[in-house]
Amino acid sequence: MRKFLITASVLALAAGALPASAEAETLRWARVGDALTLDPHSQNEGPTHTLNHHIYETLVGRAVDGSLTPRLATEWGITEDDDTVWEFKIREGVTFHDGQELTAEDVVFSLDRARTPPSGMAALHAAVEEVTAVDDYTVHVKLSGPAPLYVQNLTNTFIMSKEWAEENDTTTAPNFAAGEESYSVRNTNGTGPYRLVSRDPEVRTVLEAFEGHWDEAPAVTEIIYTPIAEAATRVAALLSGEVDIVQDVPVQDIARLEGTDGISVVRGPENRNIFFSYDMTSETLASANVDDNPFAKPEVREAMALAVDRDAIRQVVMRGESDPSAAPLPPFVNGWTEEMHAYDAPDIERAIELMNEAGYEDGFSVDLHCPNDRYLNDEAICQALVGMLGRINMNVNLVSQSRSLHFPLIENWETDFYLLGWGVPTFDSQYVFDFLVHTREGSYGAFNGTRYSNEELDGKIEQLATMTDLEARDALIAEIWEEVMEDRIFLNIHNQVLAYAMRDGINLEVHPENQPRMTTVTFD
Repeated sequence: MRKFLITASVLALAAGALPASAEAETLRWARVGDALTLDPHSQNEGPTHTLNHHIYETLVGRAVDGSLTPRLATEWGITEDDDTVWEFKIREGVTFHDGQELTAEDVVFSLDRARTPPSGMAALHAAVEEVTAVDDYTVHVKLSGPAPLYVQNLTNTFIMSKEWAEENDTTTAPNFAAGEESYSVRNTNGTGPYRLVSRDPEVRTVLEAFEGHWDEAPAVTEIIYTPIAEAATRVAALLSGEVDIVQDVPVQDIARLEGTDGISVVRGPENRNIFFSYDMTSETLASANVDDNPFAKPEVREAMALAVDRDAIRQVVMRGESDPSAAPLPPFVNGWTEEMHAYDAPDIERAIELMNEAGYEDGFSVDLHCPNDRYLNDEAICQALVGMLGRINMNVNLVSQSRSLHFPLIENWETDFYLLGWGVPTFDSQYVFDFLVHTREGSYGAFNGTRYSNEELDGKIEQLATMTDLEARDALIAEIWEEVMEDRIFLNIHNQVLAYAMRDGINLEVHPENQPRMTTVTFD
């Protein structure tokens, strides 16, 4: 087997000295929202993946520095005799939480389940034609053409037990947007470092270290995971000692926590951008008071861009804790450029002229859907935009609700105008194109809530998966971005900056995917 990427050694866990008390081994972890589901393939959503990473495992992992690391695969590469086939060597001696041994058949089953709609992970595997077990510990993934970057798509694709899934009638991922239930939504059987003890959704989830795990035993032996939507309540719980780590530190409390004895704060940039999108193609909008679709007109989309004051949002709403940008992808990602990042200063006079040119001298009204428990100050960002668009005669009605209600609106095309945050775990623009730009069909376009459809652009996007000339591929990425930016599919606001707060004596680095692993926690 010819290695396309040379695998690194498994990162050794830091072995910090543990205090003698039980509290040192039990970590009480709070963040703004819960996992939407425990099914490992149903939803492609950050907090859902974050919790599931403790229960399930992937073939390859993503380290804090962004590099790939071995997990359930110890080696991977493109085969010598067929450059369309990836070979993965599966780690031997791994067991699921119920005692079953992991084999190549489980990997084949899991990849097939993940790539089959309505799985939320399907677009990551759109170029896969067949997955086969060569022997008990070797898997071949056949793609529609050479795909030198395919391994980057596997960092959030979890491996399940085929036997367990069959026994519990959950061989396909439930459709989250349609409200489907299955055994895998509330029950688990992974190979991960922790096993599920109890779960009360949106209230409390308890995990305990899995003694049969193949890696070194973590310092944290029990995790009590508590979603706390209210910012002030999260901070109060940390200050009172009720929780040990707060993952989503409210921006208005960072400075105060940094000056509080017994509390430490760590910061880092996140691989995630925050943007607004809108229905660009329907003839009319369900929530608008006009008989056409204003968002279908380029003048209106340009006017909105000129009405937004990203620097004011950074200063007032985010308290300086954001990176304003017009680019709908973070700087980490292949395809990002300074030119895309640059944004115009607000120009209300010109924006009003554009609205008039589009035929909206009296403006129009429309609903804006916004989550209130997902991103940093998401509802406040939406409120700020409402005020800014009001200056150009857009009367925006803010509809704020939980992300468990918000995301299905986008997936089901039931919103005219919405806020979304998007991370790029592959660190490559193709991920953005596959999910957000490509026409919604088959495995593509799962979160394309704009209804944008461009057949020529779709063809270019599909080419990216199997291009071996990386220079030519980067040129095609730039070409796609040029058209996406010109069409103003996204109204980007900023890239997120993360802060974690924790009791002194606990050490946890900020993860670029905002997916901290409690296996990496050490205690002073």
